[in-house]
Amino acid sequence: MTDHTIEPDALTQLRKNFLANPAYRLAQNAVTTTTIDDVALDREIVTRIDPSVSIRLDDWPVTNQKKSGRCWMFAGLNLLRAGAMKKMNLADFEFSQNYVLFFDKIERVNYYLDAILATKGADADDRTVAFLHDTLMGDGGQWNMFVALVTKHGLVPKSAMPETESSSATAKMNASLRAVLHQGAKELRDATSPEAEAAIRDDVIATCYRILAIHLGTPPDSFLWQWTDKDKVFHRDGELTPLEFAGRYVTVELGDYVCLVDDPRASSPRGRTFTVDFLGNIVGERVTYLNVEPGVLKAAAATALSSGEPVWFGCDVGKQMQRDLGFWDAHLYDYGAVYDTEFALDKAARLDYHETQMTHAMLLTGVDLHDGAPRRWRVENSWGDEHAEKGFYTMNDSWFDEYVFEIAARRSDLPAEVLAALDTEPIVLPAWDPMGALAR
Repeated sequence: MTDHTIEPDALTQLRKNFLANPAYRLAQNAVTTTTIDDVALDREIVTRIDPSVSIRLDDWPVTNQKKSGRCWMFAGLNLLRAGAMKKMNLADFEFSQNYVLFFDKIERVNYYLDAILATKGADADDRTVAFLHDTLMGDGGQWNMFVALVTKHGLVPKSAMPETESSSATAKMNASLRAVLHQGAKELRDATSPEAEAAIRDDVIATCYRILAIHLGTPPDSFLWQWTDKDKVFHRDGELTPLEFAGRYVTVELGDYVCLVDDPRASSPRGRTFTVDFLGNIVGERVTYLNVEPGVLKAAAATALSSGEPVWFGCDVGKQMQRDLGFWDAHLYDYGAVYDTEFALDKAARLDYHETQMTHAMLLTGVDLHDGAPRRWRVENSWGDEHAEKGFYTMNDSWFDEYVFEIAARRSDLPAEVLAALDTEPIVLPAWDPMGALAR
């Protein structure tokens, strides 16, 4: 391999070239005294963004995931609470995010231990084994993982299992769980009999359950549910289990939803289903995507919104975003003009070269349609109400093209050729593929 080094003469020339250009010096003066985003923000795009939309569903306050990575969970529960509020005639209602978090964590404990046993024959420095150790016990997740949790464990109202310090700030709890699991993984890999493995699993799961209960509280087996609706009418449903509560107040058929993704990489054929190795939370359940053109995602999302239902979606949230204003546009910041360069990677290349991935899940609650085509989208975030329009953001359609990767869509909203493609055998992507990033 050729050994390239930067010579002192080359550095001297780079310095001279920089100082000789007034535009560079002007950019330096600006960026050394304020943020690059303030300098690069395209004021013309900002002034053209109109938050109004032709279809708007939300008439409720936003939620707040605080210092946790539960966006996928909040977005899923926010979708379900829209129907629950309507059924109970409530102006505001939240399912317990803490309850779902508890069962996601304990299921992930079991999932990780299962994965360690499945890879026991691989070397300790095998890439998949190392990946499992590095990424365990994050807060992220996927739509299929959310559905699996609700289907198995049900739901409770927030009053039945409210937030705790650790559910709102998960880092310390997660660190403790990781330490227990890493120790358990070593013991499993060293174990010499199925009986020893079973004993280790039982002990690790019991320890992690104890940690979770200490941090999050004990999930209720049942609870008394009663409420006063917005017309001041009192209702009492009596004692319900979490599965009974979900069965009564989840107004959508979760099994009807499928995950559509826009993955334009050459290695990812359109019209095929995909899964990511070791992506999940409940053993036996699989995360599956169908890769389609972005227009299919938009059409399905617009159809759902037009019928009165919000849409769960995954995206790369931090790119080209102005948080205070609550705006996204593909060209909101002109970094190229400030740096005198061109950022030319397309969506596929950004995935290939790790410049983008799914980092956040939110809810579409509105769309502005003009002659049937979307111009902009209204987004319910889960970052509280201090930014944007009391926590509701505006996404120009150009940003959807570049940074939205996934939606949960009803089968009934999809054309026949898309439905047929759902029956294909999933291609298995490696555990570290960017299509699994949201769960990490």
